[in-house]
Amino acid sequence: MTSSKSMKWNGNQSSVAMFVLLGLSDEKEFQLILFPVFLGIYLVTLIWNLGLILIIRIDSHLHTPVYFFLRFLSFIDICCSSSISPRMLSEFLKNEKMFSFIACATQYFVVAWMALNKCCLLAAMAYDQYVAIGSPLQYSAIMIPSFCGKMVAGALSGFLSSLSETVSCFHLYYCGPNIVQHFFCDVPQIISLSCSNPFISQMTLLLVAIVVGFGSLLVILLSYGFIAASILKISSGKGSVKALNTCASHLAALTVYYGTALSVYMFPRSNQSMKQDKVLSVLYVILIPVLNPLIYSLRNKEIKGALKRLIKMATALCQ
Repeated sequence: MTSSKSMKWNGNQSSVAMFVLLGLSDEKEFQLILFPVFLGIYLVTLIWNLGLILIIRIDSHLHTPVYFFLRFLSFIDICCSSSISPRMLSEFLKNEKMFSFIACATQYFVVAWMALNKCCLLAAMAYDQYVAIGSPLQYSAIMIPSFCGKMVAGALSGFLSSLSETVSCFHLYYCGPNIVQHFFCDVPQIISLSCSNPFISQMTLLLVAIVVGFGSLLVILLSYGFIAASILKISSGKGSVKALNTCASHLAALTVYYGTALSVYMFPRSNQSMKQDKVLSVLYVILIPVLNPLIYSLRNKEIKGALKRLIKMATALCQ
C-alpha cells in the first residue's frame, strides 16, 4: 500500500516521490541469511577486479591490447556492482525499503550506462580476438595504442544512450502505484507503474537496444564468424587448439552476459515468473562482475606469471 510520505502533491494531483523495492524476498529471516552472502560476493568482486586492474597496471608484460580492454572491463564491473550491492545490502536490514525517485533514476542511469559500455567493450574485445587469430602478423600494426584508446572511448560513449533512456522513463507521470517487484530500479518494472502513455519511453529503449545492444552483438558474431573461418584454414591441429584457447575465455564471458541479458529483457514475464526474473537478474548484475576475473585469469598463464612476479617483488621489498 502506498504511504502518504511516498507521495508529493502538485495542485490537485499527486505524484510518486518514493518507490518501494520489494527486494529478493519478503521474509526477514531469509534476508538476514542473504546479507552475509551478498556482502561476501560484493567484497570479492571489489578485491578481484581491483586486483586485476592493479596487476595489469603494474606488470609491463601485460601492457597489450587484450589486457588494456580487460582492465576497463574490470572497472565497468566494479561500477555496476557498486551501483546496486551497497543499497541492496542496506535494504536487507531495513523494515521499510523506501527508495527516492531521484535515487532510483540515478541507480538506473549508472546500471544502464555500465551495461551499454560493456556491450561495446565486449565487441571491441571480439574484434581484438579476430585480429590476433586472423591477422597475427599485422596485429601490432593494427592494434596500436591510439586505436585501442579510441575503441575504449567509443565503448564508454554509452553515457548519452543511458541518459536518454533514463530521462524518457523517469519523465513519465507516476501517480499512485509505487511498489517495484525487484531488488533494483529496472526500467521494465518502473515503466509498468506509470500513469501516462509510455510509448515514447518504450521506443527509446527499443532504439537503444537495437543500435547499441544488437549492434555490438552483430560485431561480435561477425568477428567470431571470421575467427571460425581463420581456424578452419589452420592446417595443424595444435595450431587450431591454440587459437581456440585464445578466445575461450572471451566466449565464456560473452555467453554468460548475453545469455542472461537476453533472458531477462527479451521475453515478457508474468507474475508467476518474477522469481525466475530476479534470479537471472542476480546473475546478470551481481554474479557476472565477480565471475569475469575468474573467467579471464583462471587458465591465463600470463596473469598467473604476473601475479607470481608481483608477489616476489612484494616479498623482496618486505625483507
